Amino acid sequence: MLDGYEIIDLSVPLQHGAVSEPMPPKIRYTDHKKGFWHLKFLFGAKRKDLKESGGLGWALETVKAITHTGTHVDAPYHYGPESGGKPARRIDEVPLEWCFGPGVRLDFRHKADGEEITVEDLKQALAVIDYSLKPGDIVLLQTGADARLESKAYFQQPGLGRDGTLWLVEQGVKVIGIDAYTLDRPFAHMKADYRKTGDGRHLWPAHFAGLTAEYCQIEKLCHLDRIPMAHGFLVSCLPVKIEGASAGWCRAVALVPKKRERPEG
Repeated sequence: MLDGYEIIDLSVPLQHGAVSEPMPPKIRYTDHKKGFWHLKFLFGAKRKDLKESGGLGWALETVKAITHTGTHVDAPYHYGPESGGKPARRIDEVPLEWCFGPGVRLDFRHKADGEEITVEDLKQALAVIDYSLKPGDIVLLQTGADARLESKAYFQQPGLGRDGTLWLVEQGVKVIGIDAYTLDRPFAHMKADYRKTGDGRHLWPAHFAGLTAEYCQIEKLCHLDRIPMAHGFLVSCLPVKIEGASAGWCRAVALVPKKRERPEG
């Protein structure tokens, strides 16, 4: 079924103690030797009787992490209790149709740390690739921050503001992704602007745009540079179905059509 597509992984791992997380996840690994005790507890098994496994049990992991760790999809409920005057959808209520569709990559690697990606920037990026957005497109913002993933410099990035976010949603976009920690500008820049002006509108403007118009975002993508085209590919970002949650981890991928060889003659 997928013979005609190359699958490109756009997700970062959920990693124990990750440097790129302000609240790093904790993962406890149980190997096969320790896993025997689960069989002993559940079935009263004895090691000598487990001849097929050589006395070993199963491996498993215990994860302690917020739902906004690693590559994840934010639901409208993350931004506030209401979106567009209606109850905001939680991650288990987000239509799956939003999370699988045509992808459009917009290159903003020229934007400096802390800069806002404006409506004009978005229009210029679309003009460069000669593309007009369509309802259902999944827009991926390329900043290059993923190249610094395992360092504190990872948090240096540009980001969307309120106007840019709402403009994309007005074009029919329901999912916006970014290869950086946050869709907004970095926390340090928002904090500095807020302290300087006392204006709360400097804080989390791209996220809070979701109070006005419903949309989802994919944060902490990676490898957007491996997609060989700016559009004409598909994106899947189906989130884990966590009841009542504001976000869900996802294994985001791009499905890129393979070039078909022309028949001879």
